[in-house]
Amino acid sequence: MPGGTHEYIQDPRNDNVLIYINGEMLPRPEAKVSVFDSGFLLGDGVWEGIRLHNGQLVFCEEHIDRLYIGAAAIGMDIGMSKNDLVAKIHDTLAANEMYSDIHLRLIISRGLKTTPYQHPRVNIGGPTVVIIPEYKVVTENSKSNGLKLVSVTTSRASESTQDPKINSLSKFNCIQACIEADRLGGDEGLMLDMHGYVSTCNSTNFFIVRGSEVLTSTGEYCLNGVTRGAIIDLCRANNIDVLEKNFLTDNVYTADEAFVTGTFAGVLPVTAVNEHVLSNGLRGPLTKKLQDLYRSEIDKRYPGK
Repeated sequence: MPGGTHEYIQDPRNDNVLIYINGEMLPRPEAKVSVFDSGFLLGDGVWEGIRLHNGQLVFCEEHIDRLYIGAAAIGMDIGMSKNDLVAKIHDTLAANEMYSDIHLRLIISRGLKTTPYQHPRVNIGGPTVVIIPEYKVVTENSKSNGLKLVSVTTSRASESTQDPKINSLSKFNCIQACIEADRLGGDEGLMLDMHGYVSTCNSTNFFIVRGSEVLTSTGEYCLNGVTRGAIIDLCRANNIDVLEKNFLTDNVYTADEAFVTGTFAGVLPVTAVNEHVLSNGLRGPLTKKLQDLYRSEIDKRYPGK
């Protein structure tokens, strides 16, 4: 079972969940794509992780917009309207009789190639569309027990190399940071941008609390996380000062609190960065407040029927 930011309760129903692949609903053991698919060969495509809560897709519009913006940025035509794609997601959920506590992975690759070569001119047909829904509930321990982050030498890319704001299937940069963090005994890797400022973690967005202020990076070199944006909005709506600005690792060491955000887990506390303990090794009070505000906001936006 994955730990850290993606620790979840195992559910045997996931063993035979139905997965959507280009119009077909296939049991998990039978769900496969070709070895000539662009996603397998090159990591050529885009993806989103979306949660289902009380029968409703959380921040669906924001996720789908980001998906289409990313596809356009890499010159890929998804081949269907946003409404049609969302309808296919709901069809997949209905086929599995899923209602809540679901995390789904939406994957769009550039599709099949005639030969293993990177140029899109050897692609044939349209994109490959995959929807993987799973029963996933974050453990209560991960919400209250603090994560340990470690600084990694793998830095974030720039727009001129591989734009970090695109949710690309090519995740090697993040995987490299993840492996480095694991070797150093951390739950996640704290990544710097090309200028040496704190940017993000390898699979979550990073925040610190100093006094009454919440700080996060400028966002220039990190994925524009949907949950990150929701937390920034919640801070502003609740008179909590929040700033998107450059700061250094030394500023993290002297922070009062820290936390990370992501689609799967929402808000998770950070209680240590390298060998520096934050908030006395406990979840900080503002982190707890933001967890509660976020949970209340989701329940309010997506009430049960």
